[in-house]
Amino acid sequence: MSEAVSRPTLEAVAALAGVSRATVSRVVNGGNGVREPLAERVRRAVEELGYVPNQAARTLVTKRHDAVAVVIAEPETRVFADPFFALQLRGISQELTAHDNQLVLLLTEGRDDHARVGRYLAGGHVDGALVFSLHLDDALPGLIQGAGVPTVFGGRPGWSDGTRSAVYVDSDNRGGAREAVRHLVGLGRRRVAHIAGALDQTSAVDRLDGFRDVMAGTDPRLIVEGDFTPAGGERAMRELLDRRPDLDAVFAANDLMAAGALRVLREHGRRVPDDVAVVGFDDMLTVAEQTDPPLTTIRQDIEEMGRLMARLLLRRLSRQPDAPGTDAATGVVLSTTLVRRASA
Repeated sequence: MSEAVSRPTLEAVAALAGVSRATVSRVVNGGNGVREPLAERVRRAVEELGYVPNQAARTLVTKRHDAVAVVIAEPETRVFADPFFALQLRGISQELTAHDNQLVLLLTEGRDDHARVGRYLAGGHVDGALVFSLHLDDALPGLIQGAGVPTVFGGRPGWSDGTRSAVYVDSDNRGGAREAVRHLVGLGRRRVAHIAGALDQTSAVDRLDGFRDVMAGTDPRLIVEGDFTPAGGERAMRELLDRRPDLDAVFAANDLMAAGALRVLREHGRRVPDDVAVVGFDDMLTVAEQTDPPLTTIRQDIEEMGRLMARLLLRRLSRQPDAPGTDAATGVVLSTTLVRRASA
């Protein structure tokens, strides 16, 4: 039976590099005060021996785990079915990987999971948290605040009590919605309907407000709440056709609901865009370019939102000053653009 191969030690690296153990420790833990020629000798010895730092020991030195929790306040069936989350996670993962940090994904199947997430974060397993898809009555923000973990939120938190501030990254949901509806009005459409997202989320509320900014005094029968899913878009579209069969345009609060609406319009023999023009929100190419017809939509840079969330958190963890254009108390809002395709 062969003997187990022992892992290279800090002492072995020091011996090969011809430096002290303390010098090796400073180099591998990212410390300062080591002259570059010595640091380069240490790095060569680390590579030659295949030395991997002991994470527990490294944490004692640096007080860092090099791990970030990504908390999505949705069940896994929603997360893995909606490409929005994949895009945002890809942006987050790219930024964390570039800075040698691990991503720890935490999902919530229901409100009972909130306490579990809070306990995990308070347990000192990660350096910080990125949190998105919050609902207005979520207990998660309070639990995270109680855990004392540096946090950046995806989307504007819906706190109205004025007692908490937050760093967040969001898109210009209201402005994007206004642009979508103005485009439809500019096409000569006068009976414009809105399929809203779940109104316990600030993004849906902001997009509804943007719709109302342009369509002030619209018939309330032309607004139906959906749930950001294709099935929700189908249900809302059927209800709209029952309420106002004379509608001539629809602005859906995301691409998935717009795709569901297009299917129902086709079932009812409504031609798009001749009879009914349709605009979505997100510009997820796997959805918008595959609908029939291809979907005119409002583009938000979902991957960049994820990257920026991670960047802001890592900057906080390293105590770097905030980048120009950001505010430590409020974060940053990214612009949106209209992408014209065949549906409107």
